[in-house]
Amino acid sequence: MPKLDGVLETALYVADMARARAFFEEVMGLSPFNADHRFTAYDAGGRSVLLLFRHGETQETVVLPDDMGTIPPHDGDGRVHLAFAIAAEALADWEGQLAHHGIAIEGRTHWPRGGESLYFRDPDGHLLELATPGVWPTY
Repeated sequence: MPKLDGVLETALYVADMARARAFFEEVMGLSPFNADHRFTAYDAGGRSVLLLFRHGETQETVVLPDDMGTIPPHDGDGRVHLAFAIAAEALADWEGQLAHHGIAIEGRTHWPRGGESLYFRDPDGHLLELATPGVWPTY
């Protein structure tokens, strides 16, 4: 069986790109490295990329320039979940950052392996999690 090396990209579909970008840049501290009217790409920790796509903007095949190839259509709907890995010592700073921006913490979990999770929502209602080591056997 070929081996997987990890999840490279995670995509969220958003209604308002400017609003979503403001949240992920101002609240989450991410910096875009590629963007246009339909998507924004962020470094999400060195080995993974967070992609934001506007609803309905990726339903046609994208033909890339210079014979690079194509990207098939995709789209998503509904509120989804994703977790960001953080250091245990950063948890209190993240709580302060969320409070500073008026972001309500909807849930908190203390995991048996010692990890902690904070849960909150982005402007599109996606459930975001900040998770410290000890949540999973792999983290």
